[in-house]
Amino acid sequence: MKKLYISAFVLSALFFTGCSNDFLDTEQTEAISTTDLDLFNNDAGAQGFVTAIYSKFNDWDMSSFSWIGLTSIASDDADKGSSPGDTGSDKDLLDALTYNASSGSVEEVFTANYQGINRCNQALYYLPQLDKADANLRTRLTGEAKFLRAFMYFTLVKTYGGVPIVDHLPNPSSEADRVMQLTRKSPTEVYAFIVADLTDAIAALPTKGTYAASEKGRASQGAAYALLSKVYLYQKEWKKALDNANLVVGYSLVTDYASQYKLSGENDAESIFEIQGTGSTPAKGIQGYSATQGARGAGGWGWGFNTPSMSLVNAYENGDVRKNATIIFAGTTLYDGRVVPTTVENPRYNYKAYSSAYTDAWESDANIKYLRYAEVLLIKAEAMNELGQTTTAIPILNDVRKRAGLLSTTAVSQADVRTAIWKERRVEMAFEHDRFFDLVRTGQAKTAFTTDGKNFTVGKNEVFPLPQKFLSEANGLSTQNPGY
Repeated sequence: MKKLYISAFVLSALFFTGCSNDFLDTEQTEAISTTDLDLFNNDAGAQGFVTAIYSKFNDWDMSSFSWIGLTSIASDDADKGSSPGDTGSDKDLLDALTYNASSGSVEEVFTANYQGINRCNQALYYLPQLDKADANLRTRLTGEAKFLRAFMYFTLVKTYGGVPIVDHLPNPSSEADRVMQLTRKSPTEVYAFIVADLTDAIAALPTKGTYAASEKGRASQGAAYALLSKVYLYQKEWKKALDNANLVVGYSLVTDYASQYKLSGENDAESIFEIQGTGSTPAKGIQGYSATQGARGAGGWGWGFNTPSMSLVNAYENGDVRKNATIIFAGTTLYDGRVVPTTVENPRYNYKAYSSAYTDAWESDANIKYLRYAEVLLIKAEAMNELGQTTTAIPILNDVRKRAGLLSTTAVSQADVRTAIWKERRVEMAFEHDRFFDLVRTGQAKTAFTTDGKNFTVGKNEVFPLPQKFLSEANGLSTQNPGY
């Protein structure tokens, strides 16, 4: 199952060890001789360069504890969880919105994404030199690398605001490249770079159905259109968001909402892009993603962090099937027969992170849903509503509600439909790493966090601080976000 990423670790040993001590770690890590490069001058070698990018998403520092902290624990959907005395290094600070530029999670997510961008730039540098590999394959792989680079820059700009744009493999002896790595660009410039990468990716990528079963986790044209639509949504470019959402074809809502978060529902008809678990040696799945969020205490199986808040529990309407598909309640039985005893330390846990399949009791075989067709429908509805097409937006919103077992929305006016769509995004996509950013982009953050008992400071908490270690290395080339 999921053999897509295994060869990445072979390449990683050659290209991604002995890394630079510089904070961004975007320098060329090792020179590759003509003889060494010739070993990879074939289809498998070309694929390996891009497989190494995908493998980064399985790492602890990229998709696990720190990322959970910034995107979920820091939001109103979740509390720190775990035992009261277990801070999770800084998860208590994230929960209280009292983190700072030296907080470990802030630094780890920043560093990990630039390490991933470095792998993208490695691939984009070497792929044109592999002239014995199939030309069409190299074109597709270039599209994948640009999609993944855009993915990571979207993460960075949402999280930190303006960041450095490292658009090529830096020359270690180049002063201009050193400055490039340490000088933050404006959010507008970063978004323009993301759009350019996704535009290139769309031209190069095949549709989802073109991939063989063994490669179904790779980025498709539909994924690039969906991500581009979301990027435009964040910029409030409603027409472009709608136009690109309309180009996401070949997907559909699955009948059973809960099925998507079981191993049997991975890469299903609704899935547009997922971070792939593997569950086999040497690529052992997503490090700690499930274990850190599993039930803690007597009869539990994990660390107990990122527990659903009462605010989230109360957000579900009566009869919404998504509630029990999203939240594990102590004292219930899970879909695989596991009984969650009342002896666990917390009353609720994240069902979407649940996996009973581990290697070394650590890496889970569960995928992380990143883009689903339900979100594309909600992007369409939101963009239509903002463009004054409210009556057209309502049936699309109702399609998502119907699958959840709910009646059609009673909202009619543009303002009420806007609020209904925002609420639908919350309950449809809970624990899928969007809530914090949704609150910020829609201007709901101050009110939502106040209701949840958190002090959100307007003009500060919309973004996280740039890591102090990066600023120290930048030595004046970049400045800190306001309030930090």
